[in-house]
Amino acid sequence: MTRTTPSPERARLAASLRDLRARTGLSMVGLAERTAFSKSSWERYLNGKSVPPRDAVRELCRLASEPEGRCLALWEIAESEWSGRAAPAPAPAPAPAPAPAPARRTETAQRTDAAAEAPSTVPEPVPPEGSAPASWDDTRAGNRGAAVAVLASVCAVVVGGVAITLFLVLGQDAPRSSSSASPSASATGPRCRGAACEGRNPMDMKCGVGPQTLASYRTASGAMLELRDSRTCGTSWARMWGTRIGDRLEVTADGRPRSAEVKDEADAAAYVYTPMTTTRSGTVVRACFRPAPGGESDGQSHGQSDGKGECFEGRVR
Repeated sequence: MTRTTPSPERARLAASLRDLRARTGLSMVGLAERTAFSKSSWERYLNGKSVPPRDAVRELCRLASEPEGRCLALWEIAESEWSGRAAPAPAPAPAPAPAPAPARRTETAQRTDAAAEAPSTVPEPVPPEGSAPASWDDTRAGNRGAAVAVLASVCAVVVGGVAITLFLVLGQDAPRSSSSASPSASATGPRCRGAACEGRNPMDMKCGVGPQTLASYRTASGAMLELRDSRTCGTSWARMWGTRIGDRLEVTADGRPRSAEVKDEADAAAYVYTPMTTTRSGTVVRACFRPAPGGESDGQSHGQSDGKGECFEGRVR
């Protein structure tokens, strides 16, 4: 669901997210490649047209090397406004509608209450001076009783209308909330499984949500490497960060090599992922780091050298 004019809460969040994106130096396409969210989604989030998921805010903070606290606080405020949790309960407009129908009942109740009120005046002593003042007092007492009866009836009608309105509103809103939540839950699931993921980007296919880390490795040049695996997608891949332009990373499982290269400064400042390769439980996955020309690679940091770079392995559990 999108809204044309952002609220102040969403506008503040969107401005903060745009500042973070500017610090990363990434385009919309670059954000989509390095996160689990598409280019069009990022356009909506950064323009304040919709509130991003919490994970999107955290991913952008990570790419910008920004602590999450302030942005997540802005997100909480914007999400509360967006979902309606922070909105005051609306006044029940339909409440006056039922009033005309019970009007006749009110007149009947007035006559009944007035009749019931009359006997209560009988036991009262009559002043000896005359009966006229007593009759006037009785009339005023009867009128007061009728007025009280009318007010009681009107209050009952209004309260009943409010109760019915709230029941209808709350009873109809709850199913809509649950039904609207179900598509967003399915939208966060993987977009491929098994062989369909072969050679695809793990973040684009949303296989990079909650993966297992099979092994970690630090190169002689200081770059960090990880072997990652998703049993939901049935695939494995590798990623690197703290790299330099020209660094390459290759992952192999069952003879199928997949590789990625650091192409520019934006890549060097972020995670770079290899395409996925299909694996199953027990598969040995091997990753080899090949530094840019002139980079250090002695093969003695933690893994093994194959004559061209530094390699390490992990087994799918």
